[in-house]
Amino acid sequence: QVQLVESEGGLAQAGGSLRLSCAASGRTFSTYVMAWFRQAPGKEREFVAAITRSGGRTYYADSVKGRFTISRDNAKNTVYLQMNSLKPEETAVFYCAARSDSDLLSTLKFRYDYWGQGTQVTVSS
Repeated sequence: QVQLVESEGGLAQAGGSLRLSCAASGRTFSTYVMAWFRQAPGKEREFVAAITRSGGRTYYADSVKGRFTISRDNAKNTVYLQMNSLKPEETAVFYCAARSDSDLLSTLKFRYDYWGQGTQVTVSS
């Protein structure tokens, strides 16, 4: 089992940048595929990005490709999400998630076993 704790999100202006981090407990972090999802007010939680156990492969939602970067540091049990060129419509609660059963990347929420508590990201226009 793993516990996930996201860093404090924050406020950015449109076009600005933020970096989120998610720290995992335990010594088996490197055995989890990690992902970021987000949920805007009144909307479903949606996939943002995912990274394999070693960090060798990543996958992004089309809406963030080229602007967001997911990375991980297995020595620090931490996954990151660098967000650039932020848009006001990306105001949401961001969640990190961990998948334990496979090294395959997935955009589907039910594939992920563990979730953080979420962190608010607000982008002003």
